[in-house]
Amino acid sequence: VAIMVDDLIDTGGTIAHGAQALVRDGATKVYACCTHPVFSHPAVERLQEAPIEEVVVTNTIPQDPVTKPAKVKVLSVAPLFGEAIRRIFEETSVSTLFD
Repeated sequence: VAIMVDDLIDTGGTIAHGAQALVRDGATKVYACCTHPVFSHPAVERLQEAPIEEVVVTNTIPQDPVTKPAKVKVLSVAPLFGEAIRRIFEETSVSTLFD
């Protein structure tokens, strides 16, 4: 089982080709995640066709629920940002959020 991590997915070419290479080299399942799901054309089609079980992304870029591929799961960054803002306001450590 392989997990691919990237900062963003734009057209989906890199992540799709990477998944194909992993399967070709013996991966039985491939999962992917990224922080920023840009999803420019033809990313949706490439993700649908790629041998990827699930793509986990954040909501830093809103996704249209109609065009979002079924294998894409969106996680909210709001709790993390909210806690960071609270800590800044209270003048406490933000860096310990990442311990």
